Amino acid sequence: MALSFIRYHRRWRRNCCPPCPHICGQTAVSGLAALCLLVCAAACAHPPAQPRTIAIAAAADLKFAMDGISRDFHRAHPDVELRPSFGSSGNFYSQLHNGAPFDAFLSADVEYPRMLLRDGIGKADSLFVYGVGRIVVWVPAASPIPAAGALLDAEVKHIAIANPQHAPYGRAAEAALRSMGLYDKLKPKIVLGEDISQTFEFVQSGAADVGIVALSLALAPAAHGKYWEIPLDAYPRIEQAGFILKDSADTRALRAFLVGAEGRTILKGYGFYLPESR
Repeated sequence: MALSFIRYHRRWRRNCCPPCPHICGQTAVSGLAALCLLVCAAACAHPPAQPRTIAIAAAADLKFAMDGISRDFHRAHPDVELRPSFGSSGNFYSQLHNGAPFDAFLSADVEYPRMLLRDGIGKADSLFVYGVGRIVVWVPAASPIPAAGALLDAEVKHIAIANPQHAPYGRAAEAALRSMGLYDKLKPKIVLGEDISQTFEFVQSGAADVGIVALSLALAPAAHGKYWEIPLDAYPRIEQAGFILKDSADTRALRAFLVGAEGRTILKGYGFYLPESR
């Protein structure tokens, strides 16, 4: 009877789970075989727990910075993974008003979060400014056009900016052009991206010769371009803020991470000023 039990156990173990070299792989007597059977059954009955996720509506200028944020946050919280979706903050504002299922919102400005909170959407006391953005004139590395003079270069046919209707970086770009007295002259050349990430892609792909983009994108390892930073006094301050939509220990931990030393170091590396500086 012990022999038939061991044969049954070996056949069951092959079908259910990998061999256990310390117990099941030994020449076993019925007691050890029974113990291995119990261990393997427990492993099959209780698979590893899946990590919890935080769904984030994230401004498009965070596309590359979020790689580092996700990696380091998961290292500090192994049972939690970030799941960002990128787009224009104005479009997310509309989606969130319509009940889009996100846990947190990281906007490219502070006004969209404030408006949502005033309308009763999200956790009232969770608003935080995580960085101050900057804009640059950006051209690909292979372009013969120097970044500093690109806007007025006669060879430039198309200048990409994000759509000012719903992208804070687009509003900053338009404000900068007006402040420098260039908007009316350059308006026929302007092409609009849906968000700042698509604007950046227009220039990368050659659909536009030059773009006014977020410094955080120009500093990305895959950018391969050259840029000229537009003076800060040429456009309104780009305060970027977030808030919690679904309150939990995980979303509170994310907020703490972003305003803490680790999150600030990552954001600073992508050209964001820290909130208390200009």
